[in-house]
Amino acid sequence: MPMKESNPITEPIGQNLIKLISNLCFSVFVFSVLIFTVIAITYQPPDPWLESAPALTKFFTKTENATFKDDSSILKTGEDLQATPLAPSVPPVSSITEVVIEKSEEEVKNMTVTEKSDCDELRVVNCSDPRVLIAVERFNLRLFKSIVFLEYQKPVNGSKANECDVAWRFRNKKEKSWRKYRDFRRFRFGYGENCTYKIVRAGGWHSGFNARRSFRNRVNATSRSVGNPKVAPAFRDDEINDTIPTLGSLTNFRKGRYLYYSRGGDYCKGMNQYMWSFLCGLGEAIYLNRTFVMDLSVCLAATYNPSNKDEEGKDFRYYFDFEHLKEVASVVEEGEFLRDWKKWDRGHKRKVPVKKVVTHKVTPAQLKKDKSTIIWRQFDSPEPENYWYRVCEGQAAKYIQRPWHALWKSKRLMNIVTEISGQMDWDFDAVHVVRGEKAQNKELWPHLDVDTSPDALLTKLQGMIHPWRNLYIATNEPFYNYFDKLRSQYKVHLLDDYKELWSNTSEWYNETTLLNDGRPVEFDGYMRVAVDTEVFYRAKTRVETFYNLTKDCKDGVNTC
Repeated sequence: MPMKESNPITEPIGQNLIKLISNLCFSVFVFSVLIFTVIAITYQPPDPWLESAPALTKFFTKTENATFKDDSSILKTGEDLQATPLAPSVPPVSSITEVVIEKSEEEVKNMTVTEKSDCDELRVVNCSDPRVLIAVERFNLRLFKSIVFLEYQKPVNGSKANECDVAWRFRNKKEKSWRKYRDFRRFRFGYGENCTYKIVRAGGWHSGFNARRSFRNRVNATSRSVGNPKVAPAFRDDEINDTIPTLGSLTNFRKGRYLYYSRGGDYCKGMNQYMWSFLCGLGEAIYLNRTFVMDLSVCLAATYNPSNKDEEGKDFRYYFDFEHLKEVASVVEEGEFLRDWKKWDRGHKRKVPVKKVVTHKVTPAQLKKDKSTIIWRQFDSPEPENYWYRVCEGQAAKYIQRPWHALWKSKRLMNIVTEISGQMDWDFDAVHVVRGEKAQNKELWPHLDVDTSPDALLTKLQGMIHPWRNLYIATNEPFYNYFDKLRSQYKVHLLDDYKELWSNTSEWYNETTLLNDGRPVEFDGYMRVAVDTEVFYRAKTRVETFYNLTKDCKDGVNTC
């Protein structure tokens, strides 16, 4: 039987084809592993704003010539971004819980009246009775679920025999700082089972005027007051201490090491760019283990001013919490620093060693071992080369971490936020309505104007928020009556409903006037947006413009 001959050409082709496919698959596998390895090696830990530094830089510098396009409708600072660890100098504060209340009850149980006939003694309320405070603590704990109660003052008499005024310190659970706020309310008492006190009526925010103690007046909040400014008497917030620190002596000045940024192109730019650049400088100072020299004078961009003009000479402390900044970072005020520098140079033959850096291209790593007392970064180049944040670009972004935890909103502004939220008893919903220039620009936001019209708002909100709820509207819409149609279904609240909180009889007015050497301070556009932002964040239900009300993209057409 003849044998079937094998094809000497076909066999090598098949084998080669199999080998080719195998090699190709293996090459793809190796290439994939290589890419994954490169990504793993070059990945940077996230910045405190939950994104990497390059991603945030891209977010902030989207427009041409590395300048910033501000979203001035919502303004975030450190306490909005992530939980902030307690500073070593701030001990943890215990709160009033049900366990604490039960312990207090146990301590006074021997005082409890057991005979029914003896309940008559409760008809005239004794505000110093510990059971009065226990009743208030339990009532507040049950009513205000979003509040952490930190401490109470001893109740005092109200205006009637069965009333007591009680004050306490607290913080909101949605605020990620440890700052304390105060409230004082009037309570009317009856008696319940087992002859215990029972609250039959509770007053609203700040109704317990007799419990509002006179907060001691400390020295003026600036170290350079002029004359004797005429300021209406007001209660001070003794939680605020934003006095300007001094170095103490020329010897202390000479022992220090400083990072000094001269004024650059960021001046009079939007507040987002200001924060991004300021935190770059502060981050470099921390990296270099130096004290950062701060210019407390801020130029507020025209976008935040009714005059539509840049306004210089604004105080950093109007907008940010200088006390907190001093606690978590080493800073010195520019005026104090320059005075001590000049005094030293005038009184000593050997001048203060200074390292001048004229370009942002000199990286922080190159300055790490510099022994000069002062590293002076100068920003004299044309824009955008003279922006502070350029120092933190490139390789520097890998090791300079912006200390977002150091920059909080001003406690004075946060007091206004707390007042507004408290007047709504912390039980409200909120909608953020962006209008203004975006609503007028039909090319970038073709539907925004119609989607935020009163009729459209009412239709959409009815499916999201229950009728007759307190509804706070955070908005840049200038016309107060624009949202009147919503009043048919909701208890509408706007920022301008609370003008008394920054009027010339307010605590905010008096304290900022003191900061400004006796001259009144305008409640400007940035302050308005800052307060709107924080009240919005405290709402139980939050409705956003670009996520809930319109299909338009936040940054314009095709940017979603």
